[in-house]
Amino acid sequence: MSEAEVRTAFLRQASICADAGAPFTGRLCRLMGERPWPAGALAKRLARWPGNPSHEGDALPLRLMGGLHALARSGASPGLTAIYPPGTAPPEDEQVWDIVAGALVADAVRLNPWLDHPPQTNEVGRSAGLMAGLLVLAARYGKPFRLFELGASAGLNTVLDRYAYDLGGRPAGLAGSPVLLTPDWTGSPPPEGEVRIVGRAGVDRNPLDVADPETRTRLAAYVWADQRERLARLEAALKLAAAEPAPITKGDAADWLEAELDVGPEPGVCRVVLHTIAFQYFPPSARARIARRIEDAGSRATGDGPIAWLSFEQEGTTDRRTPTLRLRSWPGDRDDRLAVGHPHGAAYDWFGAPDVS
Repeated sequence: MSEAEVRTAFLRQASICADAGAPFTGRLCRLMGERPWPAGALAKRLARWPGNPSHEGDALPLRLMGGLHALARSGASPGLTAIYPPGTAPPEDEQVWDIVAGALVADAVRLNPWLDHPPQTNEVGRSAGLMAGLLVLAARYGKPFRLFELGASAGLNTVLDRYAYDLGGRPAGLAGSPVLLTPDWTGSPPPEGEVRIVGRAGVDRNPLDVADPETRTRLAAYVWADQRERLARLEAALKLAAAEPAPITKGDAADWLEAELDVGPEPGVCRVVLHTIAFQYFPPSARARIARRIEDAGSRATGDGPIAWLSFEQEGTTDRRTPTLRLRSWPGDRDDRLAVGHPHGAAYDWFGAPDVS
């Protein structure tokens, strides 16, 4: 890729951040897209990026934003710390850019490793959509659940039953939990039902240990710095998960699902394969294998041993993609488009499923 294409990726990310309520992070991305980069190894690496730098590819701008945020939070760069929320950045772009450009040179050794890996988030707000989907299944089948999460990261959404929810006026989850999710909700509430988890497991190519302080540093750094409420929610969820971590396996999602998900039904249990903003990053061959495994299990599902595929993923064309909460369930291979929502789960427009209230 050329430097011009890398700059375009920063400018597009700036617009995404601004639209998503992260003006400070968007401002830094815009400056990275507009201003001449200071000479040095980091700038050279950015300019010669070998892959797709956009948010739909390697997400290069978010890799760098994660590094800068971590640097600011650490206090190792006092200038950055001062301008990052909850501090106040100067109104003049020139002053902000002087500080950022200085960090790109002085702290290149600290920042460079952040370019090595794609951003890894574990957005807890997406659990609200997943919980709504489980309520539909609870109303439909009246069974306890066994969860299989793909792209589970640190497993924060694998333990979604440990959070409290207000979903359009419908309470759910664990009352009194230190993590309370109250997304903006349009439409009727999801149906009433009991969500009881009898087993859970997940897989990720690079699972994060919730008991490791480095995990907290990395996940917090990828939260956009201006979204303080989102950051506080993440920190509370990490503390809660660390008390009893979900079992997350390091591996390929398709390999793992083929090994863990038996095609035969599990009597008395509704098995659910779930994932959020992860499927797009799997290779096409892996996506096909995952779908085949779930559909094979679906063809053998019974009323006493149903199975479901619950996802919150981007749908639509490249120019216009919308995070969509979708539920396929068997027996019968029902396909319900339950809702569309904010990428971080801050809001949902609920459509529901025809056979439940």
